[in-house]
Amino acid sequence: MTPTAWPVALTCAAAMNRGGKALIIGISGQDGAYLARFLLDKGYEVVGTSRDARTVSLANLDAVGVGRKVRVESMALTDFPCVVDVLRKVRPDEIYNLAGQSSVGLSFELPLETFAGIALGSSNLLEAIRFLRLPVKLFNASSSECFGDIGDQPASEATPFQPRSPYASAKAAAFWQTANYRAAYGLFACSGILFNHESPLRSDRFVTRKIVKTVVEIAAGRASRLSLGNIDIRRDWGWAPEFVEGMWLMLQQDAPDDYILATGKSVALREFVEHAFAALGLDWRQYTVSDPALLRPTDLPVSRADAAKAERRLGWKAKVVMPEVAALMVEAELRSGGAPAVTTVTTCGEAERR
Repeated sequence: MTPTAWPVALTCAAAMNRGGKALIIGISGQDGAYLARFLLDKGYEVVGTSRDARTVSLANLDAVGVGRKVRVESMALTDFPCVVDVLRKVRPDEIYNLAGQSSVGLSFELPLETFAGIALGSSNLLEAIRFLRLPVKLFNASSSECFGDIGDQPASEATPFQPRSPYASAKAAAFWQTANYRAAYGLFACSGILFNHESPLRSDRFVTRKIVKTVVEIAAGRASRLSLGNIDIRRDWGWAPEFVEGMWLMLQQDAPDDYILATGKSVALREFVEHAFAALGLDWRQYTVSDPALLRPTDLPVSRADAAKAERRLGWKAKVVMPEVAALMVEAELRSGGAPAVTTVTTCGEAERR
């Protein structure tokens, strides 16, 4: 396929707007579950992948009510023949690559595994699409971590990457590989540079879920303190169900491009903590302690986004921001008794445990 072939080969937006077949790689995670529900509501046939379809937990899919509506195939992105086999079998219209080790903190402990799963995995997927000459549209989940420490200036799509962790380096490599396959081989391939986006489906490895889970336990008398590392870092926390709509919108455009998805509002972690405790009438200062063991080797003091391009071209703009994100997560935690659950909000990242 030549670099200019995709407008002809992939002029199927009208058909995809009526549904189509979507392959979600990494369907069992937070974003995969919300995206599956979103696409099913639009009439798509949804197929997901996991390293082992026989043992993967479908708890998140069940939580959003679609566990029995999707088919899951076994696939390891680091195994090129396996990727080819699954793509040849499924033959999707759209692919959403949400897979890979997602913890920045854990990436310092497992740098090679993190890089292989994200960078090599993304390369295998791109090459499999090229090898099979599939007329498919690809979404690649990139990360705000790629920007690194750029000070207090908001990052745009034109801001150079300065990754400061193994996770960020892997995501940056996957981003540029996606861009290169788009330019050199004519693939319809987009990267969404996702800033933090949270929900009750987050595991407690991520700092937001850890906070709300501990706050609820403290309020119930089952815990006495919340231990955190650096609470002065500032992040842009959005609402995950909204972000999956942005992913889908990228693949409905006439031409592939890369977009930042974010709220455009950065707040300190201490503010998230304060609002989570306040939702239950508690003073966070009485229960929160600093634990040096939770500090990272390198960290970003500020993460700030300019998401104007997504609003201008996709018509996408985040509506749910902090402190509503914190309040919604606490509300869901109370209803679920501590297990992952979804909220009643249906409006349409990544700070992990600290």
